[in-house]
Amino acid sequence: MWVAANYTATTLFSLRLSTATASGARTHLVPTPYTIKMALLDAACRLDGVNIARENWEWLRGSVVALRPAERVVVNNTFIKILRPRRKDSKSKEGDVEDSDTGSADAGFFGRTIAYREFAQIDGVFGIALEVQWDEHALLLNRWLPMIQYLGKRGGFVQMVSEPATSDNLPQDYLLLDGKPRPFDLDAMLTQLDDAGDELTFEHANIYSGEKMTIGKHRLFRTVALPYQVARSSRGYTAYRLVRKPEDQE
Repeated sequence: MWVAANYTATTLFSLRLSTATASGARTHLVPTPYTIKMALLDAACRLDGVNIARENWEWLRGSVVALRPAERVVVNNTFIKILRPRRKDSKSKEGDVEDSDTGSADAGFFGRTIAYREFAQIDGVFGIALEVQWDEHALLLNRWLPMIQYLGKRGGFVQMVSEPATSDNLPQDYLLLDGKPRPFDLDAMLTQLDDAGDELTFEHANIYSGEKMTIGKHRLFRTVALPYQVARSSRGYTAYRLVRKPEDQE
């Protein structure tokens, strides 16, 4: 059975590609399955406690995720100031740049630099659906889905616009994000979305445990054809529109 819920983005969305560097990073146009599962795991910990979240992590990790994309996405292309740890010693040296606002020199553990970032305005309602096998799992998802507060970068807030619904079949217009090969339009955008691997334990997902995650083992990349097409672009932004609604896939 499938449990689906509709959301709208209340702030700009940003989720860097896993292959991006710290200096230059593009953003995904949609939340990835891994991001959605981490948001649900966070909701489970806050609502029901760590022990309940640990007990239910295995089936949540293996759930298939589907998405109904929003009608439009506009991506802002920008450069921002960031602080980056220095590779050399942190003492002030000749040539350090003085901050015009604070008057302090660019010294210390961090150095000032610029980086390329993208922030997306998701225009319209988008849907998230997960497949489960048991009624008790569906009840848990109905409890956790309304508690998702943000997706992607912290501060990318979302808000549920309708109560979760449970159905035997995947709702219409949803796109499966399992990476399995399917026919797609030539206008679609091929991208790689990360998902939780079978070896991703609760301890690996827990950022406080100290366990390290390995790409290709704990986090897997799945190739997905997103039904978006560039509608307009300039130096400062790129606008995407939904070229077709994903067909009901079984």
